[in-house]
Amino acid sequence: MAVKGLIELYKVSKSYGAIEALKDINLTVREGEFISIGGKSDEASELRLRRIGFVFQFFNLISSLTVLENIELPLALAGVDGYERRRRASELLEYFGLTSLAERFPEILSGGERQRIAIIRALTNSPKIILADEPTSSLDDENSQLLIELLNKINREGGAAIILTTTDLYERLPTNGDFILKDGCLVER
Repeated sequence: MAVKGLIELYKVSKSYGAIEALKDINLTVREGEFISIGGKSDEASELRLRRIGFVFQFFNLISSLTVLENIELPLALAGVDGYERRRRASELLEYFGLTSLAERFPEILSGGERQRIAIIRALTNSPKIILADEPTSSLDDENSQLLIELLNKINREGGAAIILTTTDLYERLPTNGDFILKDGCLVER
């Protein structure tokens, strides 16, 4: 019996007028896989899916909320009561060694801290899939490495499937699958 994927794309195509952004793309992402998709930013954008834990390139933290409140937000939107929201958010901060940031506001955090908080926020509802949209593009080398290690840890320990997009075609990542989107076609590296 074949193992079903969390995401299965079969002959997916997308055109913008005469431009074929995707040409008969086939891709299966199974539970616990960590894959990367490299390519130019406009080509990769078609594979950024909805209704999934999403880590944005530019953090998208709410500046008027503390770090803890930013992490609690998806739980509040899901109707989780205040006590449970606070417990779960605090537990995640402790697990990733970032408890000291709980009462700070995003504008005083470093870029690397903001990105790690954005990842933790994406984890609050325990998604089975996490899309990371060029998460290292605005970080220095040290913070990029920390971020990739964090995603790898989440994948190993939490079992979430992770799809990471990147425009750095030479970046080597600790993934199970490594693809390039070129001229609308998805090619394994």
